[in-house]
Amino acid sequence: GSPLPPEERRLRDKKHLDDITAARLPPLHHSPAKLLTIEESIAIQIQQKEAYEEMQAKLAAQKLAERLNIKMLRFEPEGEASMQYREVRDED
Repeated sequence: GSPLPPEERRLRDKKHLDDITAARLPPLHHSPAKLLTIEESIAIQIQQKEAYEEMQAKLAAQKLAERLNIKMLRFEPEGEASMQYREVRDED
């Protein structure tokens, strides 16, 4: 075939890729990577570790409660349940 100009060749190659794959690069939603100091890096790692351990503890408690068949009911000492026995009187 005859040689194509670079622009047409690029369009043809792009169309070919569109025909054979649906893979696309994800759009860049976040800012590019930046350098951190050692102190900032350590602080972030400690924060992430604490969040991870907290999540693990919640998950472990949930699994234990499911295994032991413990039902967590809502407790409101000053809520609706304590007000049901009281009578409402008008100031006449």
